[in-house]
Amino acid sequence: ACFIPGGLDCSISFVSHVLGKVCVHGRQKELLSFLVPHLADLTKSDWIWQRICWQLVEGVPDRWMEAVVLGFVQRAPGADVLSRLLGNLVVKNKKAQFVVTQKVLLLQYGHKTAVLQNLLGYLSLDSLRRALLIKVLQELLETWGSSSAVKHSPPEQQLYISKAILICLSHLKEPEIESCKQELLTSMMEGVKCHLDSSLPQIRRLGMIVAESISSKINTDGPVLKFQYEEDDEARELKSLLVQTPPCCVLPSLPDDDRNEKTVAAPPLVLESNEKSHPAAPVMPDEESDAELDSDDDLIPYDMSEDKELKTKAPVYIRECIEVLTSSEDVDKWEATVKALESLIQKNPAATREVSVELAKILLHLEEKTCIEGFVELRQRAQVAVLTTDPIPVAKYLTSQFYSLNYSLRQRMDILDVLVLAAQELSYPKSHGKTKHSGAQKPCIQLLHGSDSSKDWRRIVDERIKSKTRRFASGQSQVEPVSGPNEFNSVAGHFFFPLIQHFDRPLTTFDLLGEDHLVLGRLVHTLAVLMYLAVNTVVVTPMGKALLEFVWALRFHTDSYVRQGLLSCVSSVLLSVPTERLLEEMTEELLEAQSWLGDVVEKDPDGDCRRLALQNLLLMENLKKKLTADPS
Repeated sequence: ACFIPGGLDCSISFVSHVLGKVCVHGRQKELLSFLVPHLADLTKSDWIWQRICWQLVEGVPDRWMEAVVLGFVQRAPGADVLSRLLGNLVVKNKKAQFVVTQKVLLLQYGHKTAVLQNLLGYLSLDSLRRALLIKVLQELLETWGSSSAVKHSPPEQQLYISKAILICLSHLKEPEIESCKQELLTSMMEGVKCHLDSSLPQIRRLGMIVAESISSKINTDGPVLKFQYEEDDEARELKSLLVQTPPCCVLPSLPDDDRNEKTVAAPPLVLESNEKSHPAAPVMPDEESDAELDSDDDLIPYDMSEDKELKTKAPVYIRECIEVLTSSEDVDKWEATVKALESLIQKNPAATREVSVELAKILLHLEEKTCIEGFVELRQRAQVAVLTTDPIPVAKYLTSQFYSLNYSLRQRMDILDVLVLAAQELSYPKSHGKTKHSGAQKPCIQLLHGSDSSKDWRRIVDERIKSKTRRFASGQSQVEPVSGPNEFNSVAGHFFFPLIQHFDRPLTTFDLLGEDHLVLGRLVHTLAVLMYLAVNTVVVTPMGKALLEFVWALRFHTDSYVRQGLLSCVSSVLLSVPTERLLEEMTEELLEAQSWLGDVVEKDPDGDCRRLALQNLLLMENLKKKLTADPS
């Protein structure tokens, strides 16, 4: 503490200037880590020290205000402490108001959740600052509900804004919610639509959680919105932000007498609740319960130990399966057919080829009649079995149906999933007899869920890059993997080219370049995987050239999931097409792609896109080194 002799006034503007200059020149952490805890202790019960602290921060020049305010917000142990240290600085100083209400919340997104709780809790602790809290919530909801912001801002920033919205909602009082109820409802409807239109599952789930939270605040008594999504740690953290414990500074301190009364009165409440909890269980007189037990003893249980469940016999012929799936009313027989169809197709390839297209059509339109566990997977495996048994005609049928009318988006994505899984199965050698696969397993591509496909694809690319990296080391020799003919070699073109031909032709119910960008993203990822699996095939060079032209046409797409797929396509071309063919036939396309990749690394808002673009540039650099090292 400092003492001013004679009661003279003292100016601390010099100290404010020193504080600001030290913080702006990179010593913010060292200074405020020491200063904030001491000021928090001094201002806890001393109003004079609170006034001194307010004068200290208010005297900081505007050009240094951001560094000081941000340092206090980051290092204050709670919103109540921050309120004591800053006072109404955001009301008095325009620069501080801009930093708190605009820059930290809307222009930055790297701060921790505790910083958001400090900042928004600080705005809620004073009547003069609560107007800023409502204004901040309105601006956050405007950004959250902007389709442009959802498309062009990274998922990390959208998560940050969603957290800020939920914290703001937790601090609103009933009268404030009523006054802006209509605005909240309008923002919720606009924002949830933008988020559900996104191709990224994380963004869709953020929209659902925030919309549920707004709905629960608006309709406290009536029905509220409820979505189905996976509950993970992130979802639980977001929901926990909606419930705030009141800061300690707003709890009024009780006089000694009241404290004693409260302390004495507390135990009887617990005892009373315990007393009330006992009668909750129904009490039955002993005589009545004994009588019921005696009456139950007269019943002799029936011996069912030898009973066996009756099982419906599955069909043994492919044509019989077709008849059951199309016209049978016997639900048990239909269920047995669905479960046995994949193995039946694999055991009878000749019979399957006779009706392969018809069977593929039935499976594509097959709907679940009963509640079969894993129905979607059973149907998909049967479709893959048909396609691998008779690849060319079935692939022609499926690829033609992808661009046909009267199909749902789910059916179109099912077609893409089946094509990829079948191509994967055809491109890897099968084990014959007692031959065992080596420890290196083939990569598993699961495209059933949109969120998994790009992750699996990137893992496959990383494995391929590792396999091309030369390492010199002595150790145990590895067992060579099983070799065999690549059955995908002769059919790769039938899988690939029909999918890439008509993407720019909108139909009445299907527009890939319009609102159906989710299916476009899945199509792009599918083409990338097919290109990767076509390595060492005859048509790999024309496939790579066509794919680069496809990528160039869509390189500026606004959806980040589509751009990730396009960058994966470039990776697959660089990894699958022989180096000589790349340099001889695709030089111009590679130069254009290199310029575009450089822009993506520097400017793309999506972190995965930047990473994939950098990976492609490194692959190109390796190709250039290989060319200079081996000029022949």
